[in-house]
Amino acid sequence: MSKNSGLGKLLAGIAVGAGLGILFAPKSGEETRKALKAKLDEFVKQVKEIDIDEVKEEFDKKVAEIREELADLDREKVLDIAKEKGNQLKKKAEELVELAKEKGTPVLRKTAEDVLDNVIKVSKNAKKKLEEK
Repeated sequence: MSKNSGLGKLLAGIAVGAGLGILFAPKSGEETRKALKAKLDEFVKQVKEIDIDEVKEEFDKKVAEIREELADLDREKVLDIAKEKGNQLKKKAEELVELAKEKGTPVLRKTAEDVLDNVIKVSKNAKKKLEEK
């Protein structure tokens, strides 16, 4: 189905609505028919003046804007998730360091601290890359 048929349906709906409004107005039959004919003539004139390419261009522009906003929304969502996961990883690594301090030897403590440092670096790099995009 072409895009023009959708526009045609819209315009036909407007015409029908205007015609029904005039038909149910409290005027005599002759006045109503004259008003309806005038409205239909006006409608036909307006339809002939529509630049389909311009309408298509405007629709395409709006669709592109919506797609761009959706992409931005997805990036923001990914960034938020990455930040949250980074914070969770940092917390778990900090807990590991505390456990190593309580239960372990200096070697375990050093290894746990290295894990924490690496988690922080990886989280920062991931956030930075996502923010750049």
